Amino acid sequence: MGAVFLALSIYISLLFLFAWMAKSKGDNNAFFRAGRRSPWLLVAFGMVGASISGVSLVSVPGWVSQNAMTYVQMCMGFFAGYLVIAFVLLPLYYRLQLTSIYGYLAQRFGRRSHVTGACFFLLSKLTGAAARLYLACIVLHEMAIGPLGLPFWFTVLAVLAAIYLYTRRGGIENIVRTDALQTFCMLAATICVIWAVADRMNLSLSSIVSTISESPMGQMFCWDATSTQFFFRQFINGAFITIVMSGLDQDMMQKNLTCSSLRDAQKDMCLYGACFLPVNLLFLSLGVLLYTFAAQEGIAIPAEGDRLLPMLVGSGALGTLVVFPFTIGIAAAALSSADSAMTSLTTSICVDLLQVEHEGFDPEQALRIRHRVHASVAIAFALCIAVFHLAGSGTIIDTIYRMAGYTYGPLLGLFCFGLFTHRAVNDKAVPYIAVLSPIICALLDYLSPLLWGYHFSYELLMLNAALTFIGLILISHNPYKSNNHTL
Repeated sequence: MGAVFLALSIYISLLFLFAWMAKSKGDNNAFFRAGRRSPWLLVAFGMVGASISGVSLVSVPGWVSQNAMTYVQMCMGFFAGYLVIAFVLLPLYYRLQLTSIYGYLAQRFGRRSHVTGACFFLLSKLTGAAARLYLACIVLHEMAIGPLGLPFWFTVLAVLAAIYLYTRRGGIENIVRTDALQTFCMLAATICVIWAVADRMNLSLSSIVSTISESPMGQMFCWDATSTQFFFRQFINGAFITIVMSGLDQDMMQKNLTCSSLRDAQKDMCLYGACFLPVNLLFLSLGVLLYTFAAQEGIAIPAEGDRLLPMLVGSGALGTLVVFPFTIGIAAAALSSADSAMTSLTTSICVDLLQVEHEGFDPEQALRIRHRVHASVAIAFALCIAVFHLAGSGTIIDTIYRMAGYTYGPLLGLFCFGLFTHRAVNDKAVPYIAVLSPIICALLDYLSPLLWGYHFSYELLMLNAALTFIGLILISHNPYKSNNHTL
């Protein structure tokens, strides 16, 4: 108990220290864009933690019992998606000098398309980030707060309050620095846990490799075309998931847009993408070791894979020394994705919906609006977590990816139509197309196993995007004749 509180105290203090060291002016330019002077290497390293978060730290290891290490196939597709972002989307965003990437939709289609894109992002990011934060709060509560007799909501509100306080002034300018700290803490915690498991099993480095490779859970590739884990199916899904959940996501792109130049942003994206596979290999390897260790020791496996690692650490099965780094790692996981999500949601509401950077808003008025929106977003996080807590969930990472198919699909369809056609659309009809596509997608997902015996996986994202694209074709008209409208 003492080690847990000490770890949390040290970590939270470091976060506020990093935020203070940023010496942010606290204006909207710093909050939204960090003055466009962030070092690209720092951005790349910090994005690893923000995108991986606690979902990977506890959920990916728990996934190997069902899907072995086939998640590697999707991670390979992730890198292909990052290349598309670096050399297709980032040049567009920098050329248009965007603060919010959904400003592109306003210039290409019109105001209603702009608002539609922003709203789908708000829904996607709020639900996804809240799911990640919910999982991390469960672990923190069970290890530290629950034993004191305090309710789960005390943990949630304490975490949200900490995030709100250290992001309130500097926004993305602070996030770039604190994300780097959180990435380091998360990776260090993972290595410490692997070392603890290996020590309990008396494994050397070569023995770790052989244990993983000889385990049925060590399978990385699936070539059965009828399986949902089929290599090409997972690779393509991974590429498209990355394009939408990073390239069409204001949260991830806002950090890239703080770099001083397009070239720096592209270097940042390529390095970040290259790191994704080895980092997830680390998490998957941990999962194989955890299940092997539990089987050897006769430890009952929890029904939900997300609970395996926290259970082994909390029960003392891995020793007491691992509690300190694991607690810091989970705290980093809880805050790393939620803080940037809170900042990007605030940015999108202020810039896309309220248009505080347009004429008519003086700086002081815009600043007051931003503060109110930022507090409202924190409250929305709490409400969203309440829904997750009441509804319950399976493996969180699977839930997040399936939600992305419905919420990011219309965004992918809108951006693809804008980038790869020169046709104009009826801007007033775009919101109806964007809402109708996920509804049709959900019906097909329900009926497909009954009528054709086919079970959709994450390709729901592509189906949703295709339906949106087709709908936009139906409401489109003559191609633009002026090159000024071609983006």
